[in-house]
Amino acid sequence: MTDKKTYGFTTTILHGDRQKPIEQGSLHKPVHTSVAFGYTDARQLASVFQGREPGFRYGRQGNPTVSALEEKITKMEGGIATLCFATGMAAIGAVFQALLRAGDHVVSSSFLFGNTNSLWQTVAGQGVGVDFVDATDVVNVAAALKENTRIVFVETIANPRTQIADLARIGQLCAERGILYIVDNTMTTPYLFQPKAVGAGLVVNSLTKSIGGHGNALGGALTDTGVYDWSRFPNIFENYKKAAQPMWGITQIRAKGLRDFGASLGPEAAHHIAVGAETLALRMERTCANAKALAQMLAADERVAAVHYPGLPSHPQHGIASELFKAYGSLFSFELKDGIDCFDYLNRLRIAVPASNLGDTRTLVIPVAHTIFFEMGAERRASMGIAESLIRVSVGIEDTADLVEDFRVALDA
Repeated sequence: MTDKKTYGFTTTILHGDRQKPIEQGSLHKPVHTSVAFGYTDARQLASVFQGREPGFRYGRQGNPTVSALEEKITKMEGGIATLCFATGMAAIGAVFQALLRAGDHVVSSSFLFGNTNSLWQTVAGQGVGVDFVDATDVVNVAAALKENTRIVFVETIANPRTQIADLARIGQLCAERGILYIVDNTMTTPYLFQPKAVGAGLVVNSLTKSIGGHGNALGGALTDTGVYDWSRFPNIFENYKKAAQPMWGITQIRAKGLRDFGASLGPEAAHHIAVGAETLALRMERTCANAKALAQMLAADERVAAVHYPGLPSHPQHGIASELFKAYGSLFSFELKDGIDCFDYLNRLRIAVPASNLGDTRTLVIPVAHTIFFEMGAERRASMGIAESLIRVSVGIEDTADLVEDFRVALDA
């Protein structure tokens, strides 16, 4: 395998490590546990610290095992550089820590992962204006923009109600205004969709979820796609403009968001995630097929009040999903009709596991309003379309027939 030929998604990820020499011919990048990196020439150490040549300084800022994972994610997203963090939330937090200043303004989709919503509330309390809008229509985003808007932030498929942002038209709007467009790609993964195609400058992925895929390691990533012109962003410090212009943003985030904030990904976790990533495409094909079969079965049952899944023609953004995504994702949510207790239903399931993670090999279920969205209160939940009976399903790789029977039999009881 050489860099001269273009290979498919899985082939590229599977053999990516071997494009650079690996000790003893190992097929995987080894786990480098050292936090310090020594040099025989003190001048070279200084040169690395000053960014004049590549190298590793200290484990909080980079590590060979983590660096190999970053290269994998960069290839997945078709970007120019990636930074990995301890969690997906750390990746999002690093953006705000490194790029925003008091007096700046952000427009965010109102359909957000609960912790992201909580983080935005924290940011708003620190002097940054935050407006939440229905991002399924670009008109709402445009109406919220101000002279000091620095970032527009959306998720591809919202967790848990599966609303889909008006991704392409928001990208066009941001390009016209010179605004940094950030897309959280966790629910789709780079196998189903590359946000670079709709003009995203930065892409967030929670590596804990489908990319790692096995529920055994926390991690997050931030990829610069190379699309955004950083000369249009007013908050870049002069010190970081010494790098090539396309690297200004990621260089500042590495320093101000990773080095200073310290949310570093450990090498052991990076190794688990890198190995898991090799089968991303295979797992996504299975989980997406399972999710569609389950969603269709539930949607046809009269005891189910609503099913929220982009793969159903009844979904409001089914057209956008069909146009942009390779498949419709492995997450959906549904509501039971009045009189059916969601807790009793979940307790009757024998295969699906009540748990808060998603993107695992196992099917996981959770009563949303009573757990991960409980803290935000009933009023905010209602504004996001989250019913009190809503059940989120993260579909795994189990045999399709077994899953369908499990969810159907639980309705029969």
